[in-house]
Amino acid sequence: MRSSTIFLQIVIVLIGIGALALMLWEPHLEGRNAHATLFQVYFNDPFLAYAYIASISFFAALYQAFKLLGYARQDRIFSQASVKALRTIKFCAMAIVGFVALGEIFILFTDSDDRAGGVAIGLVIAFGSSVIAATATVFERILQDAVDKIGSDLTA
Repeated sequence: MRSSTIFLQIVIVLIGIGALALMLWEPHLEGRNAHATLFQVYFNDPFLAYAYIASISFFAALYQAFKLLGYARQDRIFSQASVKALRTIKFCAMAIVGFVALGEIFILFTDSDDRAGGVAIGLVIAFGSSVIAATATVFERILQDAVDKIGSDLTA
């Protein structure tokens, strides 16, 4: 089990590095940024700044998942810290859904080149985040019940 959790932690780190690289590289590929300076790319686009702020929730959830796997590796999965990590992952996923909803409103009410593409990507991200939030909620409740049962067995 130890090697599996280490492997999953490495995967989480690689996902984080890949997401960060994509976030820094992708704005240079947009047609309107073809001849723009770095300042124009990163500081003249309020939607890009909004996307970077919204991504904080994603990276916080990745960090909590990394910590949760560390607890599993240390055989501390049935602890209050694990429950707290799952709760944080749930809140991060719900925050991402909220950020995406506001982003969709921004896309729909501004002059956008490709509304359909932006809305479709937003729906996929919101759906995935909703699934993660629901899963984290279920696991949080199961783990909290187990922690409570272990705690009551120790005091009895």
